[in-house]
Amino acid sequence: MTTHVFGYAKLDQTEVLQALFHPRKEVDSTPPPGAIDYDVAVEENVRIGARFHMAGVEDPNILFFHGNGEIVGDYDTIGPAYNEHCLSLIAVGYRGYGSSGGVPAASSMMRDAHAIFKDVRGWLKDENRIGPLVVMGRSLGSASALELAATYEADISGVVIESGFAHTVPLLNFLGVDTQALGITEADGFKNVQKIAQFAKPTLIIHARNDQLIPLMSAETLQVQCAARSKEFQMIPGADHNTIMLRMGKSYFENIKRFTDKIEGKRQRRYFRRERKTSDLSLSE
Repeated sequence: MTTHVFGYAKLDQTEVLQALFHPRKEVDSTPPPGAIDYDVAVEENVRIGARFHMAGVEDPNILFFHGNGEIVGDYDTIGPAYNEHCLSLIAVGYRGYGSSGGVPAASSMMRDAHAIFKDVRGWLKDENRIGPLVVMGRSLGSASALELAATYEADISGVVIESGFAHTVPLLNFLGVDTQALGITEADGFKNVQKIAQFAKPTLIIHARNDQLIPLMSAETLQVQCAARSKEFQMIPGADHNTIMLRMGKSYFENIKRFTDKIEGKRQRRYFRRERKTSDLSLSE
């Protein structure tokens, strides 16, 4: 575990929070068949809602931080698609979103990510789920995912960043925040570039060519700065910030499955089996 202290106090100003967070509550809190609800206590009287769509006990586990304006219930029809590809989806929320308590803030979102990770990791261990743990963040969730990647590299098998941002100030400016007037510099931001530069395990970055919120260049910056030797960058033609999954269809899940297969060494094992078969045939001749 890497120990670091990042401060986010300047991001907790009212103008920033109003632009950065758009929470909505869960209308129907009943989990769909096969899914289970799970609450993580992040502090006294504040619990973060999560919904687990679990595949087999040996299958990879995707700890997923969703985008702004989304809630874990939005993934009720998506979780089964992960399961069909032998992937478990563990969707978690933020304060004030879905069934979660509290009020969202940048600093608490980062603190909560640590509590969520430790709790989920403990649950997986207690349930004897031995598959690799992959952390994934979409859009705003990329901040939570990279916070964990920079801290718990030894406990994480890989990271997936979808529609993620590299720099905080340009994003806030796009959202209408006058960062200069508020005295916010990049050093006060989420430091996604600095964090991804500390993570050396397999990394997959997915980004839309026509992302109208976070330019493709932002994802390219993350890719360049990523310390991983095994890193992939997938640019999705014809998609925008919110239509990557729609545009890709089934291949969205197939790509993530291929990524986790590499983590598990499945391609290498198949390759070695073919090699051995070829060698055996050569010897028999």
